[in-house]
Amino acid sequence: MKSRDSLVRLKEFQVNEKRRQLQQLQMMMAEFERMAKELEYQIGLEEKKSGISDPVHFAYPTFAKAARQRADNLQVSIRELRVQQEAAELALEEAQAEHAKAAALEERDGAMRARA
Repeated sequence: MKSRDSLVRLKEFQVNEKRRQLQQLQMMMAEFERMAKELEYQIGLEEKKSGISDPVHFAYPTFAKAARQRADNLQVSIRELRVQQEAAELALEEAQAEHAKAAALEERDGAMRARA
């Protein structure tokens, strides 16, 4: 029944890998959110310094325009990562269920061997 033991270890590895991928997505989202907040802060400073807060005004600061575009791009990336996070959470749940099933089979086989 060594193959069942190998299957359990494989499923455990898959669960750990899915968990790691999910954590990476969450870290990326947190970093992007931090960067977007920092950009918003810098935009506010630039607008205050120039006295112009209307992005369509002809004298709106170029730095603020570029920073606003970057912040918008980060928000789009965060939304895309949320979709990936939902998919990764589902994949993790499936991997955990498969691991539990394999572990139960291994336990059952172990009990049958002990009786024999």
